[in-house]
Amino acid sequence: MILIKNGRVADPVTNTDEVMDVLIDGSQIVKTGTNLQAEHADIIDAAGLVVAPGLVDTHVHFRDPGFTQKEDIFTGAAAAARGGFTTVVCMANTKPVVDNVETLLQNQKKGEQTGIHVLQAAAITHDLKGSRMTDMDALAAAGAAGFTDDGIPIMDETLLVEAMMKASDLDLPISLHEEDPLFIAKPGVHQGEISRQLNYGGASRTAEDVMVARDCMLALHTKASVCIQHISSKNSVELVRLAKKLGADIHAEATPHHFTLTDEAVLKYGTLARMNPPLRTEEDRLAIIEGLKDGTIDMIVTDHAPHTPEEKAQELAKAPSGITGLETSLGLGLLSLVEPGHLTLLQLMACMSKNPAEFYRMVPGSVTEGAPADLVIFGEKERWTVDRYASKATNSPFTGWELPGRVHYTICAGKIVYKG
Repeated sequence: MILIKNGRVADPVTNTDEVMDVLIDGSQIVKTGTNLQAEHADIIDAAGLVVAPGLVDTHVHFRDPGFTQKEDIFTGAAAAARGGFTTVVCMANTKPVVDNVETLLQNQKKGEQTGIHVLQAAAITHDLKGSRMTDMDALAAAGAAGFTDDGIPIMDETLLVEAMMKASDLDLPISLHEEDPLFIAKPGVHQGEISRQLNYGGASRTAEDVMVARDCMLALHTKASVCIQHISSKNSVELVRLAKKLGADIHAEATPHHFTLTDEAVLKYGTLARMNPPLRTEEDRLAIIEGLKDGTIDMIVTDHAPHTPEEKAQELAKAPSGITGLETSLGLGLLSLVEPGHLTLLQLMACMSKNPAEFYRMVPGSVTEGAPADLVIFGEKERWTVDRYASKATNSPFTGWELPGRVHYTICAGKIVYKG
């Protein structure tokens, strides 16, 4: 048994924000209240700390199988636990691609050995080539959490409509990477003043906007539950807002790097700030924050994208896009959203646990009696320095930053999987 004493429970499911005790027995929360006592329980003194449902990241790349020099399911899960996450959903762009039941089952089996909940999304198309649909029925029956070709846009509208309708029939989400190659001179950097300074072609907002406009309307047409992944453009935020008003089952993700940094970061951090979609302007960053404030954007995800130092040491045009993000996500959410007053702590927790869980058809975690004991305990204003990683990868512009939200414990299924 574990007895958590005097923590500030921040539960977006029950809208609870108050100091109480939490008693865990086995894998469940068995009691909450004040002045709880339990013989033989391990005591965690959470006075001055937040006790919240375990964080949920529905967009991570654990590079397993095929690219395990960057990350694997076990090191990725360790990074997740260190960041306060008890559940993650892995993307399908591995080698081989998770476009078949065998690879899906292999990854699920590895995930079950990590100590946290590692779910696996399956590809929409074979080998992510965008030309032939996977057997979505078989993949769903084998436990796929949802469907995505993340990393590559689906340009064939006929195929995409068919996939949306199939996902709708299966009551599973479909998540889309929105970048039309026609409007990308060079990927990873916003097409604007910074790309001109660097004499680097860049990726325009239009690349994202035209795809988001199309897919918002296709979501409305098919009734599918659709997620616009890692939204970066102010125009795309407005398009999602409109589609929601029209009645589409449309959702959007924002990453901490997109609501914290702008394209000027490329000048300071070089390839560590190269992303797909790219960091954009201050206008775009503020539009993303407004989208989070009004619920247009309902999920915060990391797009955790580990790479080796050698890969990121290449010149800007050759280096891969993306950053490792699981260990800095909570801190950046507090720094960029809660501390400036854009979101309350409960709203941040909803975006980082309740909403992504619900989109992926999970029962959202809650600090209530009978709920699974999946919890994060952190100091909301307690500063810590980003100076080491549980991930294999260190490719982050946030190395050296001082962030709030030091994670003290991550508890999954009643077991302490991280203690800091």
